[in-house]
Amino acid sequence: MPEIRTFLCRSDNVGVLMRDPATGACAAIDVPEAAPVLAMLKETGWHLTDILVTHRHGDHIEGIPEVKRATGARVTAPAKAGAAIPDVDVTVSEGDTVRVGDLSAEVWETPGHCADHVTYWFADSGIVFSGDTLFTLGCGRVMESPPEILWRSLERFLPLPDATRVFSGHDYVLSNARFAAAAEPGNADLLQRMREAEELKSTGGFLVPSTMAEERATNPFLRCNLPALKSAVGFGEDIDPATVFVALRDWKNRF
Repeated sequence: MPEIRTFLCRSDNVGVLMRDPATGACAAIDVPEAAPVLAMLKETGWHLTDILVTHRHGDHIEGIPEVKRATGARVTAPAKAGAAIPDVDVTVSEGDTVRVGDLSAEVWETPGHCADHVTYWFADSGIVFSGDTLFTLGCGRVMESPPEILWRSLERFLPLPDATRVFSGHDYVLSNARFAAAAEPGNADLLQRMREAEELKSTGGFLVPSTMAEERATNPFLRCNLPALKSAVGFGEDIDPATVFVALRDWKNRF
């Protein structure tokens, strides 16, 4: 299994380093800012070989030039981002394979938050890097497409095994938890996770990663097929999940 370190960048971005112990290869998932990434590399003694970019937004790529200069890491980025991401060595699209040492990931195109967004699914390791598509207890804001596009991207996560660890791009856990509790106040598992998030926050921690089992049980944006969530947005049981998602996402925007 890979070794992983998570840490905060900027104010609420989640930095991630993943190392393959068999080969020593190490990847950063996005580089929101250089200093925390370089500090974690120094702390661990790991050598960065790769940067895997989820999407082109500045708060995910700002630190790439400095980190690449310091480490020589290969930058892999979504082909659909074009020239918006600096210092790219390799571009990837739907169905491509990315390797970090002996670790292998399938690339999913997961648009909705933005048109070029990709997700990295390391099936053998049971790890998915979801960027700003799927968050702990939430999902990304829709910025460049109809909201139904983001729903279709989120549906891709639903079949993943329960133990899959989900590494998202931001620590929005407490605000997501408050909205989730408003949408589904009778969900005891959700209320327990909210308490866990509050306890971790008080000591400088956060609920990233989560697991797919936890997200399916508590994330309202993955539960759009359930009567409680349909009722929460004023629909009957015969409404389709995509319509429920659109209503939930609009509610979260105003929450």
